[in-house]
Amino acid sequence: MAYRILIVDDSKLARMAVAKAMNNLRPDWTRVEAGDAAEALALVRQQEIDVALLDFNMPGRDGLGLAGDLRALRPDMPLAVISANVQHEIVTRAQEIGAQFLPKPLTEQALAAFLQDAEQRIGAAGE
Repeated sequence: MAYRILIVDDSKLARMAVAKAMNNLRPDWTRVEAGDAAEALALVRQQEIDVALLDFNMPGRDGLGLAGDLRALRPDMPLAVISANVQHEIVTRAQEIGAQFLPKPLTEQALAAFLQDAEQRIGAAGE
């Protein structure tokens, strides 16, 4: 089944790298991109988004703050926070929000595992 995935990163290059991996892993999924938290929240309020990948380090609101906002709007949405900053505190905060933590550089293998888990969660929620 095809889903809509929101990719949020202030780096266009990082969004392009995720898009390339998505084309290999889930070519039938629709990608929606945002450059910051405010844009991401506006998109989630305007359209149905099934899954979100959030960069941690962005200007303004960071990915953990955005994850909390998205969790409030869509409690069951699978979320992942992506960061090169693999500190225990950040990983723990992501888990407390109910988001997976994925280290940068994001590998296709890590993304594939997250997407498979997301599909299972969405499928279970729809049953």
